Amino acid sequence: MNKEEIESILRDYNWMIKEINRQHAIVSNGVETRMVAKSGIESTLPRARGGVSDPVAKEVIRRERKYAWITKLEQKVIYIQERLSAIDDPEEIAVLECILDGMTITAISKYMGLPRKRIYNIKRSIIYKLSQFTQTPEHM
Repeated sequence: MNKEEIESILRDYNWMIKEINRQHAIVSNGVETRMVAKSGIESTLPRARGGVSDPVAKEVIRRERKYAWITKLEQKVIYIQERLSAIDDPEEIAVLECILDGMTITAISKYMGLPRKRIYNIKRSIIYKLSQFTQTPEHM
């Protein structure tokens, strides 16, 4: 992944984790969408043209898209998680943890008592290290 993609993943990491957890909770709790067929006179009327008219087929398509999307989010999160060991400077670790927790640069700056420019530079260093990281047997 390039540096822009890594920066985007870092920015979105917190909500991606929340969404992955939410989706897994839905699946593990057996929450399902209930579909009701039309009855009475509505069942005999013609339907709007175009697309799949079967509600079960539409739900299958929706779920397939959802699972593909969740899988994509999981891959992005795992990409970052597998490279966390590339960051070994304590200051960088602190900034990275704040970013992963969803804090803004301004909030991190205030929390750490450092200028925003310094936080941006640390973030840039983190992104560079994550982009250059290659797994070795000790990191696996």
